[in-house]
Amino acid sequence: MPDITKNIGQYMGLAFGAAAIVIVGVILIKVILIILRKTLKKTTLDESMHKFIVNVAKTMLWIILAVVLLGYMKVPTAPLVAALGAAGAAIALALKDGLGNIAGGILILANKPFKKGDEIDVAGINGQVESIDLFVTTIKTFDNKVVTVPNGTITTSVIVNYSQEEIRRVDFKIGIHYDSDMAQAKDVLLAVAENCPDVLLDPPPVVGVSNYDEGRINLTLKVWCETAVYYDVKYYLAEQVKLAFDEANITIPHPQMDVRVIK
Repeated sequence: MPDITKNIGQYMGLAFGAAAIVIVGVILIKVILIILRKTLKKTTLDESMHKFIVNVAKTMLWIILAVVLLGYMKVPTAPLVAALGAAGAAIALALKDGLGNIAGGILILANKPFKKGDEIDVAGINGQVESIDLFVTTIKTFDNKVVTVPNGTITTSVIVNYSQEEIRRVDFKIGIHYDSDMAQAKDVLLAVAENCPDVLLDPPPVVGVSNYDEGRINLTLKVWCETAVYYDVKYYLAEQVKLAFDEANITIPHPQMDVRVIK
């Protein structure tokens, strides 16, 4: 009887100790996660990155609690740790591409080469960023197609962000006939630019001869505008320059071909 009573007492003590470890562990996990969430809110990391970090930390803390609990109950933890390591390696190998996309998502959210709403060129896709997740980035093209690009592809591609800066330059190119008055054509281009309300005067518009081509002199007008009205300015110049050239009798050459008939 004394031995049975002693064993019962030991088991009860072990059970109470295990329960105490679980209770204290759960409380500590909750406190640590609360502190982690508050700390992440003070950083510049994206909210999607917050969720990922919190979920990883929660998983690791629960694993640590399980190992501590098993160690307290005299259960050998070395085989468990080895099994977890082997399972992790097997999962990582099986999900190699998926993990690459997760790593790419973490890099995108941490480095912020673009954000939601930005117009970008990446992996041959041009459009506005709809969402950034851990696995994929969703882009809506300007003809209203939704394109999903794996983050691993994005991090290995050249990214062009058209929305990151507040102002953009519009380069408008047009050709005039060799018989046209080049100085007059440059004055007309500058006048059109100055009449556009969305064109900035600082930096000022610039016009010059870009090159000489077959049958034409190519002029380039460079103006600056706010990024949000880039396309408005581009289309304005395309329309108004033609009207202004017609009024000033400046010829825009058409492709021509001379045909000789030999008898």
